[in-house]
Amino acid sequence: MALPAPIEENRAVPYADLPFEELLDTIAAETPAPGGGSVAAFTTEMAASLAAMAARFASGHWDGAAGALAQAEALRHRAAPLAEEDAVAYENVLTAMRMPKDLEPEVRNTLIGETLSRAADAPLEIAECATDVAALAAEIAISGNPNLRGDAAAASALAAVSAQVAANLVEINLGTTEADERIERVRSLVRSADGAARRALGAAAEH
Repeated sequence: MALPAPIEENRAVPYADLPFEELLDTIAAETPAPGGGSVAAFTTEMAASLAAMAARFASGHWDGAAGALAQAEALRHRAAPLAEEDAVAYENVLTAMRMPKDLEPEVRNTLIGETLSRAADAPLEIAECATDVAALAAEIAISGNPNLRGDAAAASALAAVSAQVAANLVEINLGTTEADERIERVRSLVRSADGAARRALGAAAEH
């Protein structure tokens, strides 16, 4: 039996062009995407933006402020396209699952499995970016302007939660494929992000 044509990737939705309230309406709509992964990416971008603000106020308080600001802005722009990437990946999974039921089961299951595997890459990238944001924001909370410790800690905590959300989606997409190295990779990221958030919140509490 001939294999069906490759699944054509859905085009990304320009979420960045939507007014904030319209974006919220889009998330709340009865549509499968944007979903949890995209929202984790949005939150990561917001956390990076909050870290950038705290880094700006750290100028004059910390020699590393300029470098932290540059890194925060880079992470912010790194997170920006991930919401759309995750939504597209999920739509492609749904397209695969809509393939005819009379298709040879082995062929159908293989295609669905491959699409799910590819769909794990976007939330893995989100988790990686979120972990980097959590670590940077913790550094800003500890070393930056004491008056902005609460904001930096908030950025770290938000990023850590985003990493956890994204990690959960990676594990869902990969199912019980424990042998996939991405499983342990994303679990390690969550542990790292959680540790950074704890340090940041601890620094804020001492202020």
